[in-house]
Amino acid sequence: MNLPAGTSIHTVFLDRDGVLNEKMPEGKYVTRWDEFRLLPGVAEAIGRLNHAGIRVIVVSNQRGIALGLYAAADVDRIHAGLLGLLESQDAHLDAIYYCPHDKGQCDCRKPLPGLFQQAVRDFPDVDASASAIVGDSLSDIEFGKRLGMTSIFLEGDPTRRKAGAEKAQQMANFSCASLPDAVNYLLNH
Repeated sequence: MNLPAGTSIHTVFLDRDGVLNEKMPEGKYVTRWDEFRLLPGVAEAIGRLNHAGIRVIVVSNQRGIALGLYAAADVDRIHAGLLGLLESQDAHLDAIYYCPHDKGQCDCRKPLPGLFQQAVRDFPDVDASASAIVGDSLSDIEFGKRLGMTSIFLEGDPTRRKAGAEKAQQMANFSCASLPDAVNYLLNH
């Protein structure tokens, strides 16, 4: 499936776990930097978006904070490590937003729009119709669809998919194997 006619993407929103880094088995969480494993080609793919002048923003549900499995400071350390790793490979993220809440406690847990609204506060020119979301779960694709974004589903490791992955794949504008493939699609369509 192609991008909707006349669509020009200016901002790409990326989920974190399963998109940028190796996803833990369901029910497990990346709690420390030494558990964070960047997926192959991710830095180069983000660098391609950067060099094309496309804003790159991470939006991530971090429910493990609400469950007491790790603290916000742990997530901040992981993200600092990620930013440093990307910088060393000539890539950068424009922003990272995450939801620390449990289900039903906020408006920022995807698929709700709170993380997008945070991005708009910091980047007033962000327009959902000129944005794409790349994610590996139903909440990612629903987030994009509710806001009118182009949505790309990453197939990822089938043994680590969340429930609803098949529905997410059907709802998405496009489906592919990895972030580098998604970036190829975005830059060539």
